[in-house]
Amino acid sequence: MDSEGDVYDVIVIGAGPVGENVADRTQAAGLSTVIVEAELVGGECSYWACMPSKALLRPAAALADARRVAGAREAVSGALDAAAVLARRNSFTSDWKDDGQVGWLDSVGVPLVRGHARLQGPRRVVVSTPSGEERELTARHVVAVCTGTQAQVPGDLPGLAGARVWTSREATSAQQVPGRLTVVGGGVVAVEMAAAWQALGSQVTLLVRGDALLGRMESFAGELVADGLREAGVQVRFGVSVTALERGEQEGAPVTAVLGDGQRLESDEILFAVGRVPATADLGLETVGLKPGSWLEVDDSCLVRDVDGDWLYAVGDVNQRSLLTHQGKYQARIAGAVIGARAHGERAEPTAWSPFAATADELAVPQVVFTDPEAASVGLTAAQAEAAGHRVRAVDYDMGGVAGASLYADGYTGRARMVVDLDREVLLGVTFVGPGVAELLHSATVAVVGEVPIARLWHAVPSYPTISEIWLRLLETYRG
Repeated sequence: MDSEGDVYDVIVIGAGPVGENVADRTQAAGLSTVIVEAELVGGECSYWACMPSKALLRPAAALADARRVAGAREAVSGALDAAAVLARRNSFTSDWKDDGQVGWLDSVGVPLVRGHARLQGPRRVVVSTPSGEERELTARHVVAVCTGTQAQVPGDLPGLAGARVWTSREATSAQQVPGRLTVVGGGVVAVEMAAAWQALGSQVTLLVRGDALLGRMESFAGELVADGLREAGVQVRFGVSVTALERGEQEGAPVTAVLGDGQRLESDEILFAVGRVPATADLGLETVGLKPGSWLEVDDSCLVRDVDGDWLYAVGDVNQRSLLTHQGKYQARIAGAVIGARAHGERAEPTAWSPFAATADELAVPQVVFTDPEAASVGLTAAQAEAAGHRVRAVDYDMGGVAGASLYADGYTGRARMVVDLDREVLLGVTFVGPGVAELLHSATVAVVGEVPIARLWHAVPSYPTISEIWLRLLETYRG
């Protein structure tokens, strides 16, 4: 091994979208950068999350849109072609091959080391390669941990070991439609996968431990999404816990969930979508004074706290600031700028809204739930804003009352809310629920990030007749 050749300015652990962006930015800043990946270059988002899940959901949304318009619905007959949907999904994952992503790394001059990486003290990384060898890498400046998260499963659940449960990975990559699917959870993965597989022909039962869906959004978002799931045929059951699982060893044996009230629910597959845990259990954190398996707490520049020196960064889901691909890529752009500046001896203080601070993680996180109806939000809910000490007013409007919405779909059902800071008269948060609202979200994000005054928003005239006229209706309601 040429030890000098294994010294780089920056070592990036994890070649998902976040790690790729960090590597791209640091390489562009003139810092020699290497990236290490244990699985597929492109990471969770490309192969088991964002891309395949949305590929599964899009055909159902297109079909639902057609059925909501008189004249179009008469042209629609039959159900989705599940085989075609799954084949299209496979194409978006490149059939779980990463040649294209590796080619992109080559194009920007970032070398790839395949294998499992572990820290071995400050600025040192040991990689166990697929050939069984170990390769030691040394960073002159920075190691950036971009390993993301993995699905959480209830390890103490009786019968789990033999139940062959689905996690988000199996739910987004399955090649056959299960006849019956039980989904455990009430968050984004749970509702999206319930919607997708119901549309593809499964009989889906959604078991929610609490009393609402999408608990981090405005409550009406979860209510409308639950209505949409029920209308599609999903059985939604609240206040239900799974206490044990039973499954035979033979191929194709059904799985039985034993519920808290003693009832038994049999299905062909069961998906647990109950949260995420950091992928840091075997990362060598103990060699730098951190607890294995823990989230990595960072400042706004993504520099890890509680580690001596300024050499360790944690970017993306692994720092638990915001478990969303687009937000992780935003952090990567920030961290890349910080690492580049500091390596060149420049000051890079993470002051709010500067190029060196991921301020939006706290105040302006956008998210879309691709169910039918869609739910899209950015910033704070009314309850979150009040809890933060703001004096606020929540302004609501029925989206079905907007001309563009009624043209988009007969009987359009949806709701919008903007949360106004009454002291500054700027928006702290916006939520839209309804068909096709995902593309409205960026306008709300710009308004929240830019702290655009209500008085100035009044002059942002929405085109008629579009759904975006909801902005005018919200502002008119606020003005009274």
